[in-house]
Amino acid sequence: MRNYLMFRIGIYTGLRISDILKLKVRDVKRNGKIKDRMTLREKKTSKERKIAINKALKEDLKNYCIGRPEGEYLMISREGMNKPISRGMAYKVMADIRDKFNLDSCGTHTLRKTFGYHYYLKTRDIVTLQKLFNHSHSSITLGYIGITQNTLDKALLNMEY
Repeated sequence: MRNYLMFRIGIYTGLRISDILKLKVRDVKRNGKIKDRMTLREKKTSKERKIAINKALKEDLKNYCIGRPEGEYLMISREGMNKPISRGMAYKVMADIRDKFNLDSCGTHTLRKTFGYHYYLKTRDIVTLQKLFNHSHSSITLGYIGITQNTLDKALLNMEY
C-alpha cells in the first residue's frame, strides 16, 4: 500500500520524490480528517507550496492513514524507527513497476513527468503547469513533459475549421 500511495501522490500532485518522501501523516490529516490541501516547503527550492488534494487521492490517504500517528512518515521504511524510505528504495519501487509492466524506463522522476504530461493533455494550460513545476520558461516545461516540436507541428498541421 505504501508503494501504491507513493505512486498516487506523485501522479496526482507533481511533487518531486524528495518532497513525497518527507511527507508525514500530519501533512495530510488533521483531527481525523484528510485535509483539502497540504502545505510543504520544497526541498530543492526551499519555497513553500500549497497543494490541493485531489478527491481520488484523498480516498487513498484516508484508507492509508487509519490508525497511523500524525508524526509518522507516509513512506515509512521497515528499517529503523519512523524513517522514510530512501531515494534508492523509491527508485527500486519504480524499477519493479517498470519490470512488472515491461516498460522501457520508469524512475522516480517519471511520476512528476506523468503528472505534467497528463495535466497538459487535459488542459493545454502550459502557463499553470509551468508555475506548478516552478520552471522559468514554458519551453522548459514542454521539453520536460516530452512535448516536442514534432508534436506541436502535428497539432498545427491537423487544424481544420
